Formats: sequence, structure tokens, C-alpha cells
Amino acid sequence: MNLYNLNPKYRILVTGGAGFIGSNLCESLLANGNTVVCLDNFATGKKSNVTPFLSNKKFTLIDGDIRNLSDCHKACEKVDYVLHQAALGSVPRSMNDPITSNDVNVTGFLNMLVAARDAKVKRFVYAASSSTYGDSKNMPKIEDVIGKPLSPYAITKYVNELYADVFSKTYGLETIGLRYFNVFGRRQDPAGAYAAVIPKFVMQLMNHESPHVNGDGSFSRDFTYIDNVIQMNIKSLVTNNTLAVNTVYNVAYGKRTSLNELLDLLKEYLTEFDLKIGSVKTTYGPIRKGDVPHSLASIEKAKELVGYNPEYNIREGLREAVQWYWNNLK
Repeated sequence: MNLYNLNPKYRILVTGGAGFIGSNLCESLLANGNTVVCLDNFATGKKSNVTPFLSNKKFTLIDGDIRNLSDCHKACEKVDYVLHQAALGSVPRSMNDPITSNDVNVTGFLNMLVAARDAKVKRFVYAASSSTYGDSKNMPKIEDVIGKPLSPYAITKYVNELYADVFSKTYGLETIGLRYFNVFGRRQDPAGAYAAVIPKFVMQLMNHESPHVNGDGSFSRDFTYIDNVIQMNIKSLVTNNTLAVNTVYNVAYGKRTSLNELLDLLKEYLTEFDLKIGSVKTTYGPIRKGDVPHSLASIEKAKELVGYNPEYNIREGLREAVQWYWNNLK
């Protein structure tokens, strides 16, 4: 396997490597022959996500916290690249507890930048967020035009971009930020109060429970399959285009799907396993505070500068995801 021309000799740190996106990155890197260090405190990540990797001599698991600078320094030792995925996600969570979101997403991020700088890593690729666009009405979202943040979470992710820019200019640390748009796929946790909408809906439908939609279902998102996200992370590591670094990119498919359309697709694929799912009704309620009505990304910048070419649209991604959930969680 040659993962988008990534040299297998490199040692790569994945923070939040036991999480949904992080564990998928670890798996792909190990399959490519890379040495992988995973730093996670298991606040939201799961040990079961990395258990299959523990027998691989090229995998090192560090049970640590990005809020602890010494843990960050330990994780960055002899590392060539950093894929920084560790964060406390969820807009509602940040509304309920802004202090902890700030501690993890801002202080933790700064600790990782300092540790990466001190270790002289070649490049620091980090998870940014589409929430940075805030109240911007522009459609599609273009990287250079953002609005005011609508949640504490959005503020923390925008601060990440500002810190990364300062570190690239002040210390010469190469950084690339990836503004994720509603990523979904295998290993995404359907449980908990802050579960993402797709795995939550899938589990409800599999249990013949009515999915609950905030609003009338017309809100739309640029849903992005995990394999597209893996591609963009790796291409961000390997690009030698000097214009491609020290900037941010949208990571999405470039099409939007309403929540009602999403539910129709999920029922279509799930009824292949259980016909009763087709008759499960949807319930609707008030719009959630901090929610953006519509989200759609322009991916032209990523295509032009990094060679990003997303291979999975919403239908292809959902079919793969539904198959995984049915096989692993039913």
C-alpha cells in the first residue's frame, strides 16, 4: 500500500488517535507501514478503537492529555509529522460547559504547537472546523470569508487557526488547518448526549425508535465520508507545494443534503436489512441554539493546491457506513 505517496519511513503522531477520525487515520497509516504514535486521554475516544493496533510493533499508545505540556512533549519525541485531531467537539457541549471546551481546544492546542515546534516536526496538520464560518450567509463557504462565531466551540476552533498562523510566521512551523464539514463513517460513536446526527439516527432507526430532528428537517449539511477526510489529511502531509502550507482548507464533498433527505437515504439503505425501518416516523422539535441553518463548502482551494479529490459522495458514504453499523452494532 502506498497511501497518496506517503513515505512509510515517517513517524507520525496522531493526537486523539482513539477517536473516530483519529483511529481511522492510525489504521490507514499503519497499513501504509508508518510508525504511529497515538496520544489520547480517552475522554471521548475509545480504547476499543485502537485495541487492534496494540499488537503492531509500529504503534505506540500514550495515555495522556494535551492539556499537560509534558505529555505533548513526550508524544512529539522523534516525530516527523503531527496530525492533531484531539479536541472536545460538539456545539451543545460547549454551550453547556465553555470552560472545559476552551481548556482542551485552546490551551491544549497551544501546548501541542509548542511541543511540535520544540521537536522540530516537519509539519503540523490540525483539525479545524466549519463552525468557524459562524453567521456568514455566503454559500458555498469559501475559506477567506467567515462570519462571527455562534458558539464557544466555534470560537475555540477559530483561535486554533490564529495560533497556527502566528506559529508559522514566528517560528517557521509549517501548519495546515482542515475545516471539517460533518464527517461521518465507521467507528463514529452513536451513544451519548452529543452524538453526531448520522450514527444517532442510524441507531434510532435500527431500534425502531423515532429519530428526533431539531427544526423542520430543512436544515442542510455538507456530509463528508471519513475516507475523504483521510485522503485530505495525508495529502496535506505529503504536498511539496509551498503555496499549500500555512493556510486552511475546507474538507467536504461540496454538496449539501437536508436532514429530511438524509433520513430518507438512511431508511433506503437500512430497509435492505430490516423492512420495518421504512415505517419508523420522524419527530420534530425546536431549533437548537448555535445551529447554522445551512452549510456547503467550496473545495476548489483544496483541489487546486493539495490535489484533493473526494471519492465518496453522500450516497456511497452512507451505504458503507450503514453496512458497518449493521455489522458492528446491531
